[in-house]
Amino acid sequence: MASDSDDSLPPQGRFTRLRKLAGLSMQVGTDVLMSSAKRLAGGTPELLSKSSAEKLVATLGELKGAAMKLGQAISMDPDLLTPEVRQVLARLQNQAPAMSYDMVTRVVRQELGAAPEDAFREFSREPLAAASLGQVHRAVLEDGRVVAVKVQYPGIAESLTHDMENLGLVVKTVSKASRLMDGSAYFNEFRDELLLELDYRREASLAEGFARGVAELKDLYVPQVIASHSAERVLTLELLEGPTLKDWVTTVDSNDERFRVSRQLIRATYGPFFGSGEIHADPHPGNFMVMPDGRLGLLDFGSIKRFSPRFVDANRRMFLQSMRLEPMDILRLSQEVGFTVELPGEEAADLIREVLHIAGRPMRLTPYDYMSCEITRDMRNHFTRNAARFLKIKPPPEAVMFFRSTGGLAQNLRLIGARGDFRGVFLEMAELLS
Repeated sequence: MASDSDDSLPPQGRFTRLRKLAGLSMQVGTDVLMSSAKRLAGGTPELLSKSSAEKLVATLGELKGAAMKLGQAISMDPDLLTPEVRQVLARLQNQAPAMSYDMVTRVVRQELGAAPEDAFREFSREPLAAASLGQVHRAVLEDGRVVAVKVQYPGIAESLTHDMENLGLVVKTVSKASRLMDGSAYFNEFRDELLLELDYRREASLAEGFARGVAELKDLYVPQVIASHSAERVLTLELLEGPTLKDWVTTVDSNDERFRVSRQLIRATYGPFFGSGEIHADPHPGNFMVMPDGRLGLLDFGSIKRFSPRFVDANRRMFLQSMRLEPMDILRLSQEVGFTVELPGEEAADLIREVLHIAGRPMRLTPYDYMSCEITRDMRNHFTRNAARFLKIKPPPEAVMFFRSTGGLAQNLRLIGARGDFRGVFLEMAELLS
């Protein structure tokens, strides 16, 4: 039986993990400096070279936990990286180095009271996917149902805690330097939500709740939870068939098909949010599956975020007024969402109005072409130009996960690159609220 020092497990110890990240940051930092020099010389810069991307994948894949989640987020941004480098980083979405089968057996026995071969009729020794907190194995129940069994990495709870302590120290230092740059509340929200993902019993409950939330959206599907074979560190779900979004998008040329799946992604994001006040807050392309029957399968429910009624209600009214092209009191609605504003009212309203104007292009313009979408770039430029003023407009902490989800949706839609009547799709969502 493997010991806890198994080389396939994420490195332990706060300073061990910090040291590995520090070494990685030096190499990535060199790339960034070279990119800046190339930009000054009038050339076309690459933020990250392919060799550095390979190093990034190897190190973050080994560390797993929060470090790997960061790499997943970076891999989704089409404006930061070349397609070649993004393809390398995309391996972090479900292809991390796997832990040994001996260690899988140990965890399953501890959690379910039996080895995998005894708890299931069949259990594949090779994982289907290996991600930030655990890896997934194909198995068959005694009644013949084919399932996916997610097994948590031993020690990942400690690793994740150490990552959060290291990051928390940075946030604390920055926050002490300036009250305006105090990000403690947002960091605490992100940390708390991330640590909650370690409890697979909670994830099972969230999956069941999310299934109820999308029940009326027949083109979406949430796999059934197998409670009899689930525990704190083992989660068994119905196995869905089909390619994940990140693989599917490389094989489909039809704009009609790309538009259809894009529509499903929009419905999967806003339908549960407006309907039941919850959202899938880990939207990387490895968490969506294009099923053979045309439905979009949803995966990984540890990061489902449930919002306060106030947050949902104010966003719902803002969305409906936007879709009806009605004038709105943007500052009042933002404050009802939970924003605090330390700027003169009209100045703050102008900044927020521009954010909505940029983000709302697909809701106003038809047809809209996501292949040439520049929302992410223009939003980044808007925030950069007005950075000092935006520090005085502070969203509520719960907005962190909302922005993570909707920002990921925009990046996924850009990845798919469909052209069509997206305003019509958003109008469909508005009709569901009527």
